[in-house]
Amino acid sequence: MPRTTKAPSERMRVKRNPIRAVYDREAVHAILDAMPMCHVGYVVDGEPYVTPTLQWREGERVYWHGSSASRALRKSVGAEVCLTVSILDGLVMARSAFHHSVNYRAVMIKGRAEKVTDAKAKARHLETMVEQLFPGRWDMLREMNAKEMKATTVLSMPITEASAKIRPGMPVDDDEDYALPIWAGVIPVKLQVLPPEDDPRNLPGVTAPDHARNYTIG
Repeated sequence: MPRTTKAPSERMRVKRNPIRAVYDREAVHAILDAMPMCHVGYVVDGEPYVTPTLQWREGERVYWHGSSASRALRKSVGAEVCLTVSILDGLVMARSAFHHSVNYRAVMIKGRAEKVTDAKAKARHLETMVEQLFPGRWDMLREMNAKEMKATTVLSMPITEASAKIRPGMPVDDDEDYALPIWAGVIPVKLQVLPPEDDPRNLPGVTAPDHARNYTIG
């Protein structure tokens, strides 16, 4: 599939190193789906804040959740927010300090945050979150109660104004630096999933299910 080179809006056009810009819907979706951790930027009473949280994608919308008591979430409803996801893929070591870099995949989405107000819809979205982030987990859990539902806010926005930026490959040095006897290359970085650790308060005989022992991410 040919790469989309036109930004969805002027404010989402990548200006620094535009050669790394990717606007394809599939590329944006792939990065969102590979990394559940995101950061949401917003302004509260004239002050900027950035909050880490979990995000999940349903079709052409991105969702995140938090405490209903959160001032940040309350102030975000109907307001412009910026959601970002970043994945570190490698440490790029060049022949000069100036050309050191990292390999990465990143997405930025801007839009107005919308609150999910319908109780059934909110429950459905929270189930989707659990099943996307922890596949196979939902059906074995006790049901969420009314107090927990009330204490949770779910926000979303369309993935309309989104851009990705990707840096792969080796260092790019000045031409004359390639003659220097200095090692250069990439140290790959991966997010590693380790074997599950049992909660010491598990009941006797309760062992980790297959979805915990065989968990994968990305």
